[in-house]
Amino acid sequence: MRGFTFGTAAAAACAFALTSNAYAAPSAEELAKLAQNPIGNLVSVPFQNNTNFNVGPKDGTQNILNIQPVVPFSASKDWNIITRTILPVISQPSFADGQGRTNGIGDLQFNAFLSPSVPHGLIWGVGAIAQAPTHSNDRLGNDRWGLGPTFVVLHLDPKSPWVYGVLVNNVWSIGSGDDASYNNFLLQPFLNYNLPGGTYLTTSPVVTADWKADSSQRWTVPLGGGIGHIFHLGKLPVNTQLSAYYNVETPDNGADWQLRVQVQLMFPK
Repeated sequence: MRGFTFGTAAAAACAFALTSNAYAAPSAEELAKLAQNPIGNLVSVPFQNNTNFNVGPKDGTQNILNIQPVVPFSASKDWNIITRTILPVISQPSFADGQGRTNGIGDLQFNAFLSPSVPHGLIWGVGAIAQAPTHSNDRLGNDRWGLGPTFVVLHLDPKSPWVYGVLVNNVWSIGSGDDASYNNFLLQPFLNYNLPGGTYLTTSPVVTADWKADSSQRWTVPLGGGIGHIFHLGKLPVNTQLSAYYNVETPDNGADWQLRVQVQLMFPK
């Protein structure tokens, strides 16, 4: 994958985390809230698996594993840059007789947020998102590059069990290519209620709009939620999550249901 193996990096980071005594371990409740902050100042490697049911004209099952390493950098004493890369590994069902299932890599997205290192009140980050045509099969992506703005804001009070906020981006295709141009919107509100011991209730639906589509085929709007919990593998914190969403609005060939399972390796400073 362009010279970088996420599994190797994650394994090396795990080995370091399991043997290091360089930091005082935060509590499970603190780790849960840290995991719920999309621009938290920690290295993490989430593996988010989304299984979508009744996709396409043949009502097949689609599976998308998003590998999402998050790496923060200090730009100055007042500002951090939080980078988030999303690489989808896709198993696409047949859309026509004789087509067969397609497995491979989708288009990579890279996000970079500029965020205050010491926020006052709301935590926020603003930046850019870029999409690269890294797909391994024409059915799994678009040949055009993409670029657009991204923004996140959230409320996280150490004394409150609630963590909530919203992430927004819009990606426009740039340049030329054989595939059609695109203009895609994403809105992801999130709401978490933290219980003692690192367990939490969560909802984080991904609302999308294809501005190029007809109005009746434009929106995907899920409703649902689930539960999460912080485990430890030795000294390595692992954030796990299970949730389900029903699409109350979806294009004709869009999924009806989604099952989301996430395992996030966390490396606090």
